[in-house]
Amino acid sequence: MTDSTPAAAYRLLLPDDYAALAELDLAAQHELDPGFGGLPEREREGRLSTSLGALKFYERTDHSFVAVRDGAVAGMVLAQSVWQGDKPIVLVRTLLTDPALPEALRAEVYSGLLRALFKSAYDTAVYEVHFVPHRRWPLAADLGDVRRLGDYGVRYLGSREETALPG
Repeated sequence: MTDSTPAAAYRLLLPDDYAALAELDLAAQHELDPGFGGLPEREREGRLSTSLGALKFYERTDHSFVAVRDGAVAGMVLAQSVWQGDKPIVLVRTLLTDPALPEALRAEVYSGLLRALFKSAYDTAVYEVHFVPHRRWPLAADLGDVRRLGDYGVRYLGSREETALPG
């Protein structure tokens, strides 16, 4: 893969993606917790982000994307706009990449999903994106200044970035 070749194509969720997204979510949960399969059913359900109802909801948010590489789902971000009483933010529920991909490629897909998300937020005049940055992968330089507070991150967009307090 050359620098000009994108790691994946990024697009909004479609109903045809639901089964693959559920498989990706399950694989990611097993990666995060090898004992996931032995947890009580209610705990497993609570950790998964891809119930039919959830996917139908996130499909309509305009802030949820799937990464497709070689015809297969390589990652997803599920996010929504939330009114905070004084301003809207985009809040990320889930940001996953395929555990079967090489680590460097996963980091590229992850950054690509964030690019798509930041653009969708900006395009809808929402200038804050709240998420938990991945612990192992540095954020690509072109993603801008992500302000961190412990494990939590906020990316301010547009003029909001200029008026936000330094991180």
